[in-house]
Amino acid sequence: MNVSANHVKSDNRIKLNRAVYIQHGVAILAFLLVIAPLSPILFQSFLGNPIYEEIKIFTFANFEKLLTNAKFYSALSNSVILAVCTTIIALVIGVSTAVLLGRTNVPMRRTFGEMVLLPMYVSHLVLAFGWFVMYGPSGYITLLVKDWFDVEAWNLYTIIGMSVVAGAAQAPMVHLLCSSSAAAADASLEDAARTAGAGPFTVLWRVTIPLLRPAIIYSATLNFIGSLEMLSVPLIFGTPAGLDFFTTFLYIEGLGKSVPDYGMIGAAAVLLLALITVLITIQGFLLKKSGRFVSIKGKATRRKLFNLGAYRWPIAIAIAAYFFFTLIVVLGGVILRSVTSFLTPLLSPLETLTWDNFTLIFQYDAYTRSITNSLFIAGVGAAIAVAVVTLITIVVHRSSYRFRKPLEFVALYPRAVPGIVAGLGFFWAMMIFPFLSPLYGTVWILILAFTMRTIPTAFGAISPMLLQIGKDLDQSARSVGADWWTTTKTIIIPLLVPAIFGAYVLLFLSFLKEYAAAAFLFSPGSEIIGTTMLSFWANGDSGPVAALAVIQITITIVFVAIAKKLLGVKIYE
Repeated sequence: MNVSANHVKSDNRIKLNRAVYIQHGVAILAFLLVIAPLSPILFQSFLGNPIYEEIKIFTFANFEKLLTNAKFYSALSNSVILAVCTTIIALVIGVSTAVLLGRTNVPMRRTFGEMVLLPMYVSHLVLAFGWFVMYGPSGYITLLVKDWFDVEAWNLYTIIGMSVVAGAAQAPMVHLLCSSSAAAADASLEDAARTAGAGPFTVLWRVTIPLLRPAIIYSATLNFIGSLEMLSVPLIFGTPAGLDFFTTFLYIEGLGKSVPDYGMIGAAAVLLLALITVLITIQGFLLKKSGRFVSIKGKATRRKLFNLGAYRWPIAIAIAAYFFFTLIVVLGGVILRSVTSFLTPLLSPLETLTWDNFTLIFQYDAYTRSITNSLFIAGVGAAIAVAVVTLITIVVHRSSYRFRKPLEFVALYPRAVPGIVAGLGFFWAMMIFPFLSPLYGTVWILILAFTMRTIPTAFGAISPMLLQIGKDLDQSARSVGADWWTTTKTIIIPLLVPAIFGAYVLLFLSFLKEYAAAAFLFSPGSEIIGTTMLSFWANGDSGPVAALAVIQITITIVFVAIAKKLLGVKIYE
């Protein structure tokens, strides 16, 4: 009897130790993914020589050099102005479409609802290139308007012009975050306002939109941060005009010079990280009182759509025009440019049709390899990332691990890490950490960097469903002798499969679109679509850029269709 009791105690001890080892392992992995690329940046910012040299010279001169650099101040002020303008434009567009499509009887709501999210599937680099092709100084539409009316109607080589491009690209995120809140707004509050004699637009402005304040605050912060870390629009429209921005400053100083000033680059990256961290902290503080705007209570209310009356079709036409000029024309321009030797309103595209751009892509191994690498990184890398983040999420929300709160902070902190900073950090990490050096020149370092960047995305996709799974299931399994890992493996993970599939789709698209984090990391053999597009762009070859953009868009469309049909995944709900 004693032997049997001792055996049970020993078995329970082994199971307990197994849970502790797994939880510690998951925490250490998450910590290394986030800290490994950030610590070299902080370290380099206080070094007077490159981080890879054996002798270290510690100094504060890098920050002094940076803060006395007029180019840095120009980049900082331009980035802040661009972020403010972009955020305003994105909020106006995103909140308007969320309210109009979610709370009114505007015609073609379902069609518009699908179209408004399309830019989220496409890389910002592709969208920026499409705007350049159609609305740039020598763009097709720009020259057409100038020929017809003899005026230069716009200039995208200004901060306001770039804000329009960036705002249109980021508006879908605002729409996504605000649409569910708008659709669920308490009808009784709106009915009370209408009973008091308020018209539909007054109710929307005075009642519905204020109830969206938490979503608006959250999306505004995300847009501001996204604008600060954006590389594509400043690179395509700012650099030719001589406008410096935070990201292009890091990109050009790090890659555009034969002898980069690593210390100053590190100092600039640290300041950018600090700025974004402060913004995320402010966001959390502002959302603390979001309970004041809760309008969904225990008592159900029937959702009612506002009748726009005679304004229904004019508003529908305005929305359709917006999508036509900012989406259809832009993506259509990319497609046209990919199958023409050059695109100009002076000649019919039929006269310049060619397959040379695609022939060039498939003629050289380096270019085709960028496509296969992107598919491998997106397919395999996203699967690895989702597996890691699933474990992190379970440890945070479904364990008694004593460090689960710090682990959650570490998992969410990459929200504050711009792609170009993450890439720079991993590049330096390979120089000083022996366990990362074998990954140099391989796609695996890109997978690590992309995984680190997307941990918050997958964590946010998996957490809601995990929190909906009752803890009584865990307790039932424990009551029959199952330990934490057995319960996790046999009960929790199978119930999370829909959320895991959804997270995989999100990460596949994110990995496929990513380019900024790879700018410092790719080398011959590890090219991806985004870095090859940047290389073509730097050489002035817009035709191959368009061809690669079309290939990326095609892959995205096919994958999204498969995800919806076979996996039953609703990507953006």
